[in-house]
Amino acid sequence: MNSALKELLDLLDLEQIELDIFRGRSPEERFQRVFGGQVAAQALVAAGRTVPSDRMVHSLHAYFIRPGDPAIPIVFNVERVRDGRSFTTRRVVAIQHGRAIFTMSASFHITEEGVSHQAVTMPSVPAPEALPTFHERMLSVVGDDPMWRDWLSKPRPVDSRYVNALPWEAQKDPSLISSENSVWFRYDADLPDDPLLHVVLAAYASDFTLVDTVLLAHGLAWGSSNVTGASLDHAMWFHRPFRADEWLLYAQESPWSGGARGLARGEMFTPSGELVVSVVQECMIRVSKDVTKP
Repeated sequence: MNSALKELLDLLDLEQIELDIFRGRSPEERFQRVFGGQVAAQALVAAGRTVPSDRMVHSLHAYFIRPGDPAIPIVFNVERVRDGRSFTTRRVVAIQHGRAIFTMSASFHITEEGVSHQAVTMPSVPAPEALPTFHERMLSVVGDDPMWRDWLSKPRPVDSRYVNALPWEAQKDPSLISSENSVWFRYDADLPDDPLLHVVLAAYASDFTLVDTVLLAHGLAWGSSNVTGASLDHAMWFHRPFRADEWLLYAQESPWSGGARGLARGEMFTPSGELVVSVVQECMIRVSKDVTKP
């Protein structure tokens, strides 16, 4: 287990400071606000700590309200909205500086038998072992830029292998522009058999590349002085059990963008083609005009 994954697992082990009130921290970060996937994952941990172990989360709906400050703790207040015979509902508010930065509603369900079908098919893509790592792909993009190389030198908690072009590659080569973006990912360690942990880790990883999918459709990339963006809302549905320490294919597409917003949706598949998670996110994308051009 690398140091980044170990730190992530430590971040997800929230401190309970009162009944239904939890406190989480963020990693040291100099370049950006708190990562949205981190807040969502921690909020899901907080909700799960108040739910009986025989009920697993089947959906979450979240809003990113304000940028998170990585320098101070995040307080998670959990509201017990409903405890029914089959379903349990929780609402979580993440607070910093006395104001809400994130809200989430999550629903948990007992295990039940029922009708079953899967109408969607996993895309035919190369196996993850046949693809270069994110680090290897990015090295060819950043060249000798010391800031980017310093960022790349840090270990990542998630091993991700891009099937499509990276946004930075499409920015340089417009022929690579696409509204589709498939990424294999896994946490490269033997993780505990806690089903909630694997769901939480999928929620964390789900926010890494959805905004990238909108950027990829326009040949835009992070790091450009004229591009700013952020997640606005996020919804996930968990269909069947899975393990986050085994490969999952995250097949994403952006069906629409406009008015400084973009929509992206994704589906996570096991290597055998089972659909395990569905995701939808709307993000803010602002592109300023280059005033130096005529």
